[in-house]
Amino acid sequence: MAAPTSIPATNPPSSSEFKPLLETQNLELFYGASRALKGITMGIRENLVTAFIGPSGCGKSTFLRCFNRMNDLIDGVRIVGECRVGGEDIYARDVDVIELRKRVGMVFQRSNPFPKSIFENIAYGLRLHGIRATSEIEGIVEQSLKGAAIWDEVKDRLHQSALGLSGGQQQRLCIARAIAIRPQVLLMDEPASALDPIATGKVEDLIVELKKDFTIVIVTHNMQQATRISDYTAFFYLGELVEYDLTTRIFTNPAKKKTEDYVTGRFG
Repeated sequence: MAAPTSIPATNPPSSSEFKPLLETQNLELFYGASRALKGITMGIRENLVTAFIGPSGCGKSTFLRCFNRMNDLIDGVRIVGECRVGGEDIYARDVDVIELRKRVGMVFQRSNPFPKSIFENIAYGLRLHGIRATSEIEGIVEQSLKGAAIWDEVKDRLHQSALGLSGGQQQRLCIARAIAIRPQVLLMDEPASALDPIATGKVEDLIVELKKDFTIVIVTHNMQQATRISDYTAFFYLGELVEYDLTTRIFTNPAKKKTEDYVTGRFG
């Protein structure tokens, strides 16, 4: 795939370069009186993998959760500034949060399959979204498991408990569950941090494949992982976006000294 036009460090690309699918303008988030995110402005384009890196507690997961309003579930959170998905202000009063989370799916750090069968892990959400026809559900379940590169491993045990799968298989099942309702965006919060190297490799291969159909934003503590799978990388530090650019540039020729110090292991 040809490298996209570079995004200037810490600044969003102009609309003449591309129309971002996800964008923020001067976004700030407060836990009570404490400011966790500090004036973040950036744009994320479609059908690419964008990685958020930075030391623990730097705000990368908090920022990720802004795009599907998961931070709403935390008491005392207040957000100012703009956050848009497909040009829509997702913090406007009339936004249906359930519909938003249908458009912006999420995969968490630890796999969280339902205590149901493999089939029902996917079918349950489809029914919640109004799909009732058995043949349609069966087709989507199969398509989603194939899309998550796990169909061949589970096709003969669809009605067995998902809790009997390995950790890596459970995470791929959760990815299948997330893509079943065809979101525009997949947010992934350290999806491979609890997996062994073989399972991690399978998840990474899957992420690269899925960007053909989805826009993927991943938080990772593993800088090697960011270099392997992402097109763009954003470096966060103490609630600020320090630098945002092509992944190759962030890791080989960063514009900011702080970025260079982090990616070369001088701190973090």
